[in-house]
Amino acid sequence: MAAQADSNKGAFKKMKTYFRGVKAEVKKVNWPNKKELINHTAVVIALCTIVALIIWLFDTLVKGLLSFIIG
Repeated sequence: MAAQADSNKGAFKKMKTYFRGVKAEVKKVNWPNKKELINHTAVVIALCTIVALIIWLFDTLVKGLLSFIIG
């Protein structure tokens, strides 16, 4: 039982050290301001829309081509 208690203390100490490191790294992050966040969000939405349109167009063309070949 004593060995297990020591093992748990060691694991707790390792977790504590890990989360201290995580906290230190998060403080180093260069967080965007509101204007940058809005601009980046707009770019992501625009690119997602463009990619969705390209996939839709490709799908429509392939469907038409297959309908022409099969039908």
